[in-house]
Amino acid sequence: MLDNQMILMLAKEAWITIYMTLSSTALAYLIGLPMGIALVLTAKDGLRPHPIIYKVLDFVANIVRSVPFIILLIMLMPVTKWIVGKSYGPTATIVPLTIAAAPFIARLVESSLLEVDRGVIEAAQSMGAGTWHIVWKVLLAEARVSLIVNATIALATILGYSAMSGAVGGGGLGDVAIRYGYHRYQVGMMMITVVLLVLLVQIMQYTGTAISKVMDKRNR
Repeated sequence: MLDNQMILMLAKEAWITIYMTLSSTALAYLIGLPMGIALVLTAKDGLRPHPIIYKVLDFVANIVRSVPFIILLIMLMPVTKWIVGKSYGPTATIVPLTIAAAPFIARLVESSLLEVDRGVIEAAQSMGAGTWHIVWKVLLAEARVSLIVNATIALATILGYSAMSGAVGGGGLGDVAIRYGYHRYQVGMMMITVVLLVLLVQIMQYTGTAISKVMDKRNR
């Protein structure tokens, strides 16, 4: 079953999976990171409380996260086609992956920032630090280890989402599993793709853990 052609095909699809995962994660952080910071700032006990902004962001995050990815993928096909010119393929899949992951990342960022000791924030305020100075120099700096750990969680989750995109021609290892494992009843090929996906998750997990240990000043 695993001839040279199959091995090359698996290598190509594994790279496509990595491409979709890393690209959509990077784009999702461009949306989710500011959104998470805004949720913390505008909360009732935040530095800049604003009930309306907080409720809107909270509502958007909850609604998007509540929609199963496979349904969101289908719903966003017209939007995807409008943005990239087609609704299938690896690059097209990045659009729904980004939209699905952004609110999830926003919640992870919010959780990380809320772990920062209030005393550190109050100390910065007492020294006259402005809001954005506190955000960059206190909140993000103090929460960097948690942010890295949560980024690893986000990568693994988005990797799982990318596998689902194979159901609608998104490409990657998920597409291989569906084409060969489901439609052609090749259980062996499906198991190989599962093993490859698990290995990718483990590599991401190991890398994220290693980086977080390096960044953790408590271990110095």
